[in-house]
Amino acid sequence: MKLGSLKVGGRDGTLVVVSRDLTRAVRADGIAPTLQAALDDWPHAAPRLNALAQQLALGAAAGAFDLDVHQLAAPLPRAYEFVDGSAYLPHVERVRKARGAEVPKSFYTDPLMYQATSAGFLGPRDDVMVPSEEFGIDLEAEVIVVTDDVPMATTPAQAAQHIQLVGLINDVSLRGLIPGELAKGFGFLQSKPRSALSPVLVTPDELGDAWQGEKLHLPMRTWLNGKWFGAPECGVDMQFSFAELVAHVAKTRPLAAGTLVGSGTIANQDTSLGASCLAEQRTVETLRDGKPSTPFLKYGDTLRIEITDQAGASVFGAIEQKIVPLVR
Repeated sequence: MKLGSLKVGGRDGTLVVVSRDLTRAVRADGIAPTLQAALDDWPHAAPRLNALAQQLALGAAAGAFDLDVHQLAAPLPRAYEFVDGSAYLPHVERVRKARGAEVPKSFYTDPLMYQATSAGFLGPRDDVMVPSEEFGIDLEAEVIVVTDDVPMATTPAQAAQHIQLVGLINDVSLRGLIPGELAKGFGFLQSKPRSALSPVLVTPDELGDAWQGEKLHLPMRTWLNGKWFGAPECGVDMQFSFAELVAHVAKTRPLAAGTLVGSGTIANQDTSLGASCLAEQRTVETLRDGKPSTPFLKYGDTLRIEITDQAGASVFGAIEQKIVPLVR
């Protein structure tokens, strides 16, 4: 089942069920007005949404319409919580090596995570608006999962049962602001503006064999200004599964339905597969050449993030965005 939100009906949009090929949709507000409302009542809402998805697939859904991705907001235009990880340690290892530091041993057994911005997410075709190019604008192509209500102290095995949806995120980062903020010892703030979600979120069963061990086993494909940038494998070199990440977050607190948990930038030991963020590519260049050659994003630059299945079909739809200056 694939779910999205139309840019109508208020701040949280209007819930729609989307066809597997992403070309058709039907409003689901007779079941739940928004995706958040559906997640709040997931045991009852999910079977009804799935039945509607089957009707849509058979061409029998009343009110179905041709879908224009520009009609879509983020599937969750705002969420109660977004916690992002850094589960791909090749990225962490290279970044630390480039500055002459070693990775602490604890990073291999204890996930590195932080509390991210969730009060609003950009839609899949919304521009990324930034006050200054000097902030070091970067994309981060990641996989996210969305949970239902997760009890405190949930184990990884239990957490796996609370992962209800999977999607993509462009976790926008402002690299020029990060060092100063981290130097304060209190984490990210201004360096992490709003991120963008994929056109749809999908249930794990929709992914078939590509969803194993609570990891997505497909390449993350990224293009910058129409040129291929990278396609690292999401299921390779992921130190912690999504079940382990969810359990880590829930160690001392319950999670509300609609919580997003991110994988961190997809990165492999094999750098020939390219990168999922500019900071990663610049680190590879620094280790190879002594200095980076790839610039950060500028106004007018475009990006595309997408995952396709073995048959080449888009799974979540593509995030396609343009970097623009702040309009005052």
